[in-house]
Amino acid sequence: MGSRIAMYPKVIRDVLVNPGIGFMTFQRFNGDPLNPGTRHWTEGHPIEYQTYSGSLENVDYPMTSLAYYRVYWKYLEPEEGEYRWDLIDAALSVARERKQTLQLRIAPYGVGESEDVPAWFRALIGSSSRELPDAKWQVDPENPLYVKHFGGFIRLMGDRYNGHPDLETVDMSIVSAWGEGESSHLLTEQTRAALIDAYTDTFIDTPLVMLLTDPYTNQYGLMKANVGYRMDCLGDMTEGAAHMLDCYPQQILQCRMQNAWKKGHISFESCGVMYSWFHRGVDIDYVIDQSLKWHMSSFNAKSSPVPREWESQVNRWLRSMGYRFALRKWTYPELVKPGGKLDFTSWWENLGVAPIYRRFPLAVRLVNERCSKVYLTDADIRDWLPGDITYERSLDIPQEMPLGHYRLEVALVDRLSGEPAIRLASEGRQPDGWYAAGTVHVQTELDPPPSPLGEIVVSPWQ
Repeated sequence: MGSRIAMYPKVIRDVLVNPGIGFMTFQRFNGDPLNPGTRHWTEGHPIEYQTYSGSLENVDYPMTSLAYYRVYWKYLEPEEGEYRWDLIDAALSVARERKQTLQLRIAPYGVGESEDVPAWFRALIGSSSRELPDAKWQVDPENPLYVKHFGGFIRLMGDRYNGHPDLETVDMSIVSAWGEGESSHLLTEQTRAALIDAYTDTFIDTPLVMLLTDPYTNQYGLMKANVGYRMDCLGDMTEGAAHMLDCYPQQILQCRMQNAWKKGHISFESCGVMYSWFHRGVDIDYVIDQSLKWHMSSFNAKSSPVPREWESQVNRWLRSMGYRFALRKWTYPELVKPGGKLDFTSWWENLGVAPIYRRFPLAVRLVNERCSKVYLTDADIRDWLPGDITYERSLDIPQEMPLGHYRLEVALVDRLSGEPAIRLASEGRQPDGWYAAGTVHVQTELDPPPSPLGEIVVSPWQ
């Protein structure tokens, strides 16, 4: 009988651009010019598409797999029952073209008359019959017409886009300016449930992210689905009322969301932009360490330049943000026969701070110049939390498999295309994205043949 081979891939420290993690572009895409200065960014309005140069390079901004689109309801339903789905469709299409997936928030309104609810809805409800309890509420969410129309719009959107391969996450925006949820604790149970259900009943296969607001709202959302959370003022160190010191640590615990990261995406947005942090002397290492402690997967730096002085710190951030899978050990039989089994064991390590939240199958490939056989395993890598993971399986070798030497390769692949989709923090990546994991000889008798590799029992990649 042949020997079992053990491979030990070497871990690499490269910054990896992978699906669903890292920095995101905001109302822009890879290759677009950045917003200038420290206060100029756009949100809430339809995207003003930039002229595409053909290059995906971002100057003074990390390459990213994510694009974020935040738009007001009024633009997507300008007349009752008339929907501008083309605005979302265009953003999804351009994101795919730029090697990104889209994160989306439909905010009910912003601030002031120019960012109000749709004009037809304002005419329908008129002024509120009661004094609104929060200055950032433009309409009374307890008016049943709000749930009927805004909640109804969200349900239609979920029916249309649930599971879309280019849609990464959807923010559960329910009330207040920019959909940030101020005073959502004042909602009645009935209204809170109706607005949250509009998302959780329809976006079954697309990860949902809640604004971190209050225990009632967040716990109801967590009860209905594996929701993550986002906060929109990372880096705020204002003395006496700092989000980084006086809000986030306490609110995560008060809302009982400290373990939401195990099943739901955690995302943050900068307070101002990173150059405003730099000019104020913000301790970037403190911000990075705290965000990683909260298991952050993605960050909206508002498509504004990242200080070059912080390049090494940002790269450290990117090497830990979200998931980071390394294949540490792979064992398999040197010899198999047609109609037999290829039994493998594997040890992986997630070197990041979070799991992955979308499914990417673990695939194994046997390939040579004459034949290629791909196996999709049942591994659910969404369960691969930070730390060690072991996975083993037995693969059937077809009776008609041609005899000969085969390269054994592994990859985490896209569910639709079957192509490698995730870069590993391991050496061995081939030009087509598959990772070399050894050589197998398929033969009729399991006696060791003359092998071009010699009598290798353990072959580390160190």
